[in-house]
Amino acid sequence: MPDLHTYTVAVIGGGPAGLMAAEVLIAQGVQVDLYDAMPSVGRKFLLAGKGGMNLTHTEAQPAFVARYGARAAQLTPMLQGFDPDTLRNWVHALGIPTFVGSSGRVFPTDMKAAPLLRAWLKRLRDAGVRFHMRHRWRGWAEDGKLRFNTPQDELHIQADAVVLALGGGSWARLGSDGKWLPVLEQQGIPSAPLQAANCGFEVEWSAHFRERYAGQPVKPVVASYLDRQGQQLQRQGEFVISESGVEGSLIYALSSALREQINAEGSATLTLDLAPGKSAERVLEEVSHPRGSRSIASHLQSKVGIAGVKAGLLHEYLSKEDYARPEKLAAAIKALPLRLTAARPIDEAISSAGGVLFEALDEHLMALKMPGVFCAGEMLDWEAPTGGYLLTACFASGRTAGQGVLAWLRALA
Repeated sequence: MPDLHTYTVAVIGGGPAGLMAAEVLIAQGVQVDLYDAMPSVGRKFLLAGKGGMNLTHTEAQPAFVARYGARAAQLTPMLQGFDPDTLRNWVHALGIPTFVGSSGRVFPTDMKAAPLLRAWLKRLRDAGVRFHMRHRWRGWAEDGKLRFNTPQDELHIQADAVVLALGGGSWARLGSDGKWLPVLEQQGIPSAPLQAANCGFEVEWSAHFRERYAGQPVKPVVASYLDRQGQQLQRQGEFVISESGVEGSLIYALSSALREQINAEGSATLTLDLAPGKSAERVLEEVSHPRGSRSIASHLQSKVGIAGVKAGLLHEYLSKEDYARPEKLAAAIKALPLRLTAARPIDEAISSAGGVLFEALDEHLMALKMPGVFCAGEMLDWEAPTGGYLLTACFASGRTAGQGVLAWLRALA
């Protein structure tokens, strides 16, 4: 077995993928220098954990890997190498207990990201990983050295191999700004354009509706959508009215298909069932019932449970004449068409789609045009819904890249 202690590897990016690659490498004796443009590592990881650190999901493997859509085939070997059970055991080894929520999602018992990150960084530092903050990567110098801008000056660093874990394009203030795309393109490493994923969408609300209901949740509701392949997508849950349109977990779950429809045709229509649990026939029967002296608002609330923001949505799309036609009213309650005109900007999105094409990398995530350069994490061309899938793939791809570096260095020795 060759001695790996003589090699130095630069890991650029201090998110989950970069930290996992560093852990794999340092465990085999490689000297690891980790560089990050921000004052501290794991900033997006910490912010994502503020609402409860969703680590992974206990869904059965076939369904789990299917969440990665068009890139499931490329990610499956990585996810098999670091599956949700392995991830949980790894977290437990850091002294962080976990539990499985009612939805199958896995969380730290205290629901926080910071204790996990602190324990992980201590283990990495104790193992010998050297951290270099406020080092913004600028590509390669003519002699092949890595270029970094620092608060003092520009540094040129020599490394035996490089792991790029630079993140996607969302939440630029935390370091994921996508500025690496043209740098890699110049080196012959192609990428798909970065796009918003797990994002909100724009809807042309009336001023009255926006002012009255922005910030309010719509629940419960069933949202359905006919994708470009003619497949019906349907989910029950809730979403939030925003000043510009709609956002929230139910919208994020359908965002990939909705975004692609908008890209292709300029808009997408999401159909809302405002009275889930009641059949169309039952709703028609209830709204057809004589209401006497009661107002239509009182009638809808008592008979179908439509009030507040749901009533506001009906008013956005129905005329006064429509309210006098029970068939039209009932149909709108069970299938209200919501026209989405654009995805919200990528910097507002939870994650991004697009990135370095897998076709430009080998099975170890090494760039075919740049031997010794590996890519991992959200900068790769994949996307997944929220629910632990994003974080799991970042960990798994970081591990794959780290193992790829080890294999490459051993082949050099």
